Amino acid sequence: MNIAILGAGMVGSAMAKDLSSHFDVCSFDINQEALNTLSASGFKLKTKKADLQDYENYPAMLEGFDLIVSAVPGYMGFNTLKAIINSGKDCADISFFPENALDLDSLAKEKQVTVITDIGVAPGMSNLIIGFYNQQITINSFEIYVGGLPKVRKKPFEYKAPFSPIDVIEEYTRPARLFENGRIVVKQALSEKELIEFDGLGTLEAFNTDGLRSLLFTMSHIKDQKEKTLRYPGHSELIIGLQQAGFFSEEPMKFGNEMIRPIDVTSKILFKEWKLAPGDEELTVMKVILHGTEDGNLKKIEYNLLDRYDITTGISSMSRSTGYTCTAAANLIAQKMFTKKGVYPPELIASTAGCFQFVMDYLKARGVNWIKNY
Repeated sequence: MNIAILGAGMVGSAMAKDLSSHFDVCSFDINQEALNTLSASGFKLKTKKADLQDYENYPAMLEGFDLIVSAVPGYMGFNTLKAIINSGKDCADISFFPENALDLDSLAKEKQVTVITDIGVAPGMSNLIIGFYNQQITINSFEIYVGGLPKVRKKPFEYKAPFSPIDVIEEYTRPARLFENGRIVVKQALSEKELIEFDGLGTLEAFNTDGLRSLLFTMSHIKDQKEKTLRYPGHSELIIGLQQAGFFSEEPMKFGNEMIRPIDVTSKILFKEWKLAPGDEELTVMKVILHGTEDGNLKKIEYNLLDRYDITTGISSMSRSTGYTCTAAANLIAQKMFTKKGVYPPELIASTAGCFQFVMDYLKARGVNWIKNY
C-alpha cells in the first residue's frame, strides 16, 4: 500500500518513520530542509517538495496513493481535507482545524471514502475512550485534562510548543465551548483556572480551552463535558497579560511605513521562545475521567498518560502520543478494520468491534502506555 503523508514537521515526520516499516511512504512538504532531515533519518521512505495549499493539484499529486495522512497546520487543515476527499482518497487526519469536520461528511459519502479525523491525543485518544465506554456504561459526565510541557522549566513561559505558535495562540484566544446541564455554554479561553496534582510532576494549572469539538454534537446525551489544558502554574497569567495588552490583535497597525498585525509579530517572537530544539526533552500528561452508572451502580473510570521524550529515537512525546494514534488509525483503514464511508471522529470509530483495543495495543507496542484506574 502507498501512503502519502502531508506535512513533514515534528509529528508528520514521526508518522512517516512509523508507517515506513510496513508501507511505501512518501512525505510531502514545502519546506525542503524538513524533507532533507527526514530523508537523512535512515528510514526507507520518499520525500517530495510540494505546495500543499495548491488544492487544485491534489488529484494529480495524490494519484497512485491508496491512503493519505494529513498533518498540515490547522489554518489549512479543512481545505486540505476537502481536497483529499475530492481526490477520492481515504484519510487519517490530525490537522485540528477550527472548522467542523462533519461538514465534509456528505462529500466523503458521495466520494465513497473513509475519513478518520481529529485522531491525535486530544482530540483523539480522549474521544476514543469516551466512545468506547459509551457502549459499556451510561456516562453522565466526563473531564479531560491534557498538556504538553517541557522537562526543563525556563522562565518566563515555562513552555515549549510542539506545534506552530500561531496554532497555540489560536487555542488561547478562541472561546471555549463546554457542555453543562445538557447545553453548550461558551466561556473565555484560559478561564476557570484550577490547580491539580499529578503523580511524578507535582502541581499543574488547568484552564478552559475549546477542545471538545465533535464531542459536543456526537455525545450530546452526556450532560456535562469539559476539557482543560494543562501548563505549569503561572503560564496562563502571562498569556492573559499579552492578550489584554493587544499582542494577539489581528487588527493592522501602522509601524513606520508598514502596516502590521500585532499577532504576526508576537507569533514570530514566540516561535523563538517556544520552539523545541533537537534534543529538548518534553512530556505529555493527560487524564480522562468518566462518571456514570452501570447496572444501576455508580461507576468512575479514569485513564492516565504520562509520556516522555524518547532519548533513544529522539522523537518527542507529543509526536509519539499524537502521531502514533494517527498511524494506528491509518492501519485501521489499511487493514480494513474500519471501512465505513464518511467523516468519522474517533468516538464514532470506537464502537466498531476491535478498533479501540487495536489502538491501545498499537500505542503500547511503541511505549505509549495508557493506565486505566477504576
